[in-house]
Amino acid sequence: MKKRHLTTLAAALFAATLGTAHAAAVISNGTVRLGVNDLGQLNFAGVGLANVATGNDSTVAGCECEGWGAAISSLSVAGFANNSSGIGGLGLVSFSSTASTATSVVNVLNGVTPMLLVTHSYHPSTNAVLYQVDVSIKNVSGADLVAGDLLYRRVMDWDIAPTVFHEFVTMSGVPASLGVANGNNVRHTGDNGFANANPLSADSVSRLGCAPVNSNFTDCGPGDHGAIFDFEFEALANGATREFTTFYGSALTETAMLAALADVGAGLFSLGEPNTSTGPTLGEPNTFAFGFGGAGGVLEPPPGPNPTVPEPGTLALLGVALAGLALRRRKAA
Repeated sequence: MKKRHLTTLAAALFAATLGTAHAAAVISNGTVRLGVNDLGQLNFAGVGLANVATGNDSTVAGCECEGWGAAISSLSVAGFANNSSGIGGLGLVSFSSTASTATSVVNVLNGVTPMLLVTHSYHPSTNAVLYQVDVSIKNVSGADLVAGDLLYRRVMDWDIAPTVFHEFVTMSGVPASLGVANGNNVRHTGDNGFANANPLSADSVSRLGCAPVNSNFTDCGPGDHGAIFDFEFEALANGATREFTTFYGSALTETAMLAALADVGAGLFSLGEPNTSTGPTLGEPNTFAFGFGGAGGVLEPPPGPNPTVPEPGTLALLGVALAGLALRRRKAA
């Protein structure tokens, strides 16, 4: 069994250095439940990524190894947050939440100087079994960043209940040739959910032989492993922002989960399924997923807001107003 780290003490000490009280939230859309920390990583108050219907979680057992990091490679500057592997190089700007949303805004620091402004906005997706996370990274370094200089990592240890530490993992959507030089944003992938969240740290570990790095694989397991995604981005001018979308979710079957990912256009993803009699084949009683919006390894920005459609009452009032305007024009004539 994996050992828990002294994450509560570490988080408290970090918050104290910022002079800001630790804030966090457990949010839900009624189907999926997430525990979101103030710096944007999961696993808070005994909740990571959970299925409301089954009551099962997928990331909180054992080590709480879900986290993220962003870096400027040329400057060796990085900020990262992971309850298990550590927190560093970040300054909290704000955290806000409602019953179903959470927004974390932080600076990646070079000493005390902000270099990147990173926002993670968690909110219900258009598909009920998924949560959408809109990520934006603003270059506030004072200089333009060349292609491949801006890095982002997301890592998680899958611990799929009801058979934690014995899950089957799938990786899908990894392009054959990686990196911005090859027209996509994928820098590295694998099943090492225990990797450091710092994107400047190397990771070449394959936890299980059936899960080679930088490759697609299906139902590798059973074993204690997870998913790691490293990305690199196009050139980013000083003051400019790079946006993309991630998704967390859980469905009662693999088929339903795959349909949901296709529905929102998440072309790169990892699945975690339990070691039950139907787990590796049907994904029962619950299949969990973490994915990224876009296809071919290209991370796409969040879609724009839907056009506002007037409600029937509003349309009726508009009709009355137009009729009144027409009447006034006739009288004036």
